[in-house]
Amino acid sequence: MNNSILNQIGNTPLVEAIHINKNPNVKLLLKLEGNNPGGSVKDRPALNMIKSALERGEITKNSKLIEATSGNTGIALAMIAGIYGLNIELVMPENSTRERVQTMKAYGAKVTLTPVSVGIEGSRDYAEAKVKNEGYIMLNQFGNNDNWKAHYNTTGPEIWRDTQGKITHFVSSMGTTGTIMGTSSFLKEKNNNVQIIGVQPTDDSKIPGIRKWPTEYLPKIFNPEKVDRIIDVSETDARIMAKRLAKEEGVFAGMSSGGAVTSALRLIDELNTGVVVAIVCDRGDRYLSSDLFD
Repeated sequence: MNNSILNQIGNTPLVEAIHINKNPNVKLLLKLEGNNPGGSVKDRPALNMIKSALERGEITKNSKLIEATSGNTGIALAMIAGIYGLNIELVMPENSTRERVQTMKAYGAKVTLTPVSVGIEGSRDYAEAKVKNEGYIMLNQFGNNDNWKAHYNTTGPEIWRDTQGKITHFVSSMGTTGTIMGTSSFLKEKNNNVQIIGVQPTDDSKIPGIRKWPTEYLPKIFNPEKVDRIIDVSETDARIMAKRLAKEEGVFAGMSSGGAVTSALRLIDELNTGVVVAIVCDRGDRYLSSDLFD
């Protein structure tokens, strides 16, 4: 697949925020993961999980794949499974935006919606039951080392290269935690002084794509030692920043990106100098049927 669309995954732009950052001594750079062909940062782990599982012989074209997702991973898996001729069923809470569901179906995936009342945890339980009882195979983004390794091999090196090694702080929302685990591992090897900041919602907030997980659902790939600091962000602040990013910077992104940038700006308020990189994990057009941009 030398010149397939898969070669367009990664090497996303790193652009400077010009208007929202009021500290002239600190650079705020935004890593635009919505520029991946599937529209989000999840193209990276989805490709690595599928490709690695095929290479190891853990899955074949006859395998029945299933995965629980809040959206972006599902879209990426649907796109990449289609290219490799694999069958996949994606399980999501029924309040997922219509754009997400329709995009997964367009790529050829089967989509199953679980009740809102049980959240993404309920989607995960449903998928695990199908693995246990019906012979399905789960790539399991929450416990699959190929998830974080995708970022160790691509996201981290790209950021190091594009900042000429001058990055001082890395800010990322935390869902499966693959992005922050892999990028942290790479950046800390290059310079142990780079500070890694994770972003999670306040207790009363719901922000699609990022979670404060109950202990029993905490992703197995998560290692707290790779995160120097966690900043909690409210749904209200994440929504406001998503709108500001579009209006003031021309960066059209979802609510979890709004949360990451809110946290980056709070951090910048404390700094005298530095180069801060924040992950903008997807595109805003997959939220248009929600009330995010009303």
